[in-house]
Amino acid sequence: MSMKNFCLILLAVAGLTVPVHAQVILELEDAVKIGLENNFSIQILENQVQISENNNSIGNAGFLPVISADGSINERVQDNITVYGNPNIADRNDQNAVTTVYDYGVNATWRIFDGLTMFATLDRLSNEMEVSEAQAQLQVENVLADIITGYYEIAGQQKAAEVLENTVEISEERIRIAETKRDLGSGSEYELLLARADYNTDRTALIRTNTNLNQLKVILTSVLGDSVSIDFSVQSEIKLAERLSYTELLNESLEQNQELKIARINERIAKAEVREVRGDWLPNVDVNAGYGYSKTEASSGFSEFSESKGWRYGVSASINLFDGFNKNRRMQNAQIRLKNQELSKQDLRLQITAQLSRVYAQYTDALDLIDLEQENLEINKETVSIALERFELGTINSIELREAQQSLLNAENRLIEAEIAAKSAETELLRLSGRLLQKN
Repeated sequence: MSMKNFCLILLAVAGLTVPVHAQVILELEDAVKIGLENNFSIQILENQVQISENNNSIGNAGFLPVISADGSINERVQDNITVYGNPNIADRNDQNAVTTVYDYGVNATWRIFDGLTMFATLDRLSNEMEVSEAQAQLQVENVLADIITGYYEIAGQQKAAEVLENTVEISEERIRIAETKRDLGSGSEYELLLARADYNTDRTALIRTNTNLNQLKVILTSVLGDSVSIDFSVQSEIKLAERLSYTELLNESLEQNQELKIARINERIAKAEVREVRGDWLPNVDVNAGYGYSKTEASSGFSEFSESKGWRYGVSASINLFDGFNKNRRMQNAQIRLKNQELSKQDLRLQITAQLSRVYAQYTDALDLIDLEQENLEINKETVSIALERFELGTINSIELREAQQSLLNAENRLIEAEIAAKSAETELLRLSGRLLQKN
């Protein structure tokens, strides 16, 4: 291979435009679609939402009447001995006397007033359903963030592997050149040994990088909840959105953050629980109505047959005057839970503000590093080009060429790390602000 072609191979390390292996390319949109459809934690929370929707009904809150029907047939077989004090009435001795009683009816009870507890219960059930929906939404955001972060970590590791694959090719070429120089007498065995040592180092780094790459793919497929083979590649380009504004992110986080939304709903639930307990101090008023039928057949006694049927209805009221101060205890506990929810919400606001500030600092630092490392990359490309020319002229040795090459590879890897850090921070900022689902 000519020195010109050797130079082109070295410069190709910075380009990384052609993948070595033709694999199925997993697009980010496809990964998101698979994950949102198959992730098990999302499916579990969606089922929890259905349970909350089922519970959120006026019947479960106590607005509707209770209607029941009952019926029975009872038969008695008895020996009856009756002695009368009146001598004009003969005593009786009935053996195996059979008495059959038929009884059935329909009853309805409707609580029309319970101290407004039913309204508070319905409010609580409605808010509990909202909590379930918000928790499912939060899980979707978390899974989506994991997918995006995992996808671009694979992209970065894939880039690193491509860099090392090119480096291995270059090291192989160095070995051939060193062997040729040694055979021609212009080189030494020492330079050949150095070239082989560098080749083994590059091969070791490539093996470790591919191992890490496969592990990242396994992690991503587990998040996707799909038994996809890890024999796939991703788009290597790490796409960043326009620079995010801290002020806008902070305002949106305090309004749209799902965890904070859940805290606000939990506060409303605690208020509804206080209203539920307050209803214990007021009376309960029930209206009831029903239809009944009863018939008795007897083989002995004064009456051999009796029957009754008809409607019944009425109103009843009750109030608990004293229950061992349990109402006071429940009210105090409900008010304490409400206070705790208020404190939790305030604490969460501070945590989100602090987390946003911390992640935003990481985000801006990563963006600054990207600009710096891109500049370093251009400088190292030029350095390698000059080193190659001097190596061809024999003014520098292979060790100096290796140092220039290593500097270029380090610059490329630092740029990849900065891009991954920026993307991870960007994803977390979008999640905290509630934008992540909107953007995806």
